[in-house]
Amino acid sequence: MHISTGTLIYLGFVFGLLVIPRTLQRFRLPAPLTCVVLGIFVGTFFRSLVDDKVLPVVATLGIASLFLFAGLEVDLPELRRHIPRLTVYLLISGLVLGGGTWVATHFLHMAWQPAALLALGLFTPSTGFILDTLPHSGLDEEERRLVSINAIAGEIMALLVLFVVSQAGSMRTLAISSGILALLIVLTPMLFLVLGKYVVPHAPGSEFSLLLMVAILCAVVSNGLGVHFLVGAFVAGIVARMLQDRMTTLASDTNLQAVRLFSTFFVPFYFFNEGLEVPAGALVWRAVLYGLALSVVVLPIRVAKDWLESRLIARRRGKSGVRVAVALAPTLIFTLVVAGMLNEAFHVGDELFGGLLVYAALSTILPSFLLPGLVKELAFDDLDVTEASVTERSSLTAHEPSLHDPAAE
Repeated sequence: MHISTGTLIYLGFVFGLLVIPRTLQRFRLPAPLTCVVLGIFVGTFFRSLVDDKVLPVVATLGIASLFLFAGLEVDLPELRRHIPRLTVYLLISGLVLGGGTWVATHFLHMAWQPAALLALGLFTPSTGFILDTLPHSGLDEEERRLVSINAIAGEIMALLVLFVVSQAGSMRTLAISSGILALLIVLTPMLFLVLGKYVVPHAPGSEFSLLLMVAILCAVVSNGLGVHFLVGAFVAGIVARMLQDRMTTLASDTNLQAVRLFSTFFVPFYFFNEGLEVPAGALVWRAVLYGLALSVVVLPIRVAKDWLESRLIARRRGKSGVRVAVALAPTLIFTLVVAGMLNEAFHVGDELFGGLLVYAALSTILPSFLLPGLVKELAFDDLDVTEASVTERSSLTAHEPSLHDPAAE
């Protein structure tokens, strides 16, 4: 038996990419972050080993499936029930984005488009990553629902802003792109319905494959418009969820779990590929200083904003609002996307690119180190409440007259 050296290298590469990040999770290091670091390391020292055309395709499958999953998680009736609260939340988020754009324009001397993109990259929670890690966060059910709703609503607004800002260099381009995106939104449900009528009845079990292929098609169209793959995949997921009543198997729990497992396998390749694309000029000490400065300024603002919203609008008491705010801190995917757009389309300095990577890493790793302690406090609080309830019941029982107590008679 003969196995080529190239095959062994690829097997070792895939094995390491899928195993090493998961192994390091025991040290509270998020797996996607480890994949980015591995990509930077390999891109710096062993670039020739992975310099081919296969990895970008696999990476596209990863990001498309992750945002397809995020779109499938969108529960529009649930969002409608929270419209009053979400309106205030999105209004505050919009003001913060506007403030961030103003600061970048006046103090960093950036044009308004890259300034707005920078604000999006700094203040937008990474919904796909948050939803993927939320079941293991230790938060209670109500907190998980609040984090999920806030993250989804924030990302919908951020994707709309991203689309407008990225296309606003020319009104003609914006009009054409808007028309194509609107056409995509109209045609996608029609495509799903046609496939559901003429393909699914004759190919049982094909819903997952069809769902994924439509998502990738939408992702390619949106990327062709210059707004990244994630927009189209997210739209496909939302449309599939909206058709749940007419095509029950399309967005079923089984398909949802299948998409999640698929993205779990392919997403590491996306983060690794993003690490490969980091320019050498971003790996300097000045980039680290930029990232630390952004983290020191922006992260407290974001946590405070989400805590105040949870405390005053969602009426979360105690440290529950802090847990919600910390869980919404990660920005990894959105920051990576924005950093790439700023570097490619607006040619921002490599130092700022590297600073955004450092900021993304710190914001993403923050819940891994803070949430366990906050969740432990939640468990102690619940234990105290339980013990108090038991004590109260025992006290009441002790004072209740027995049915056989002569005094009671």
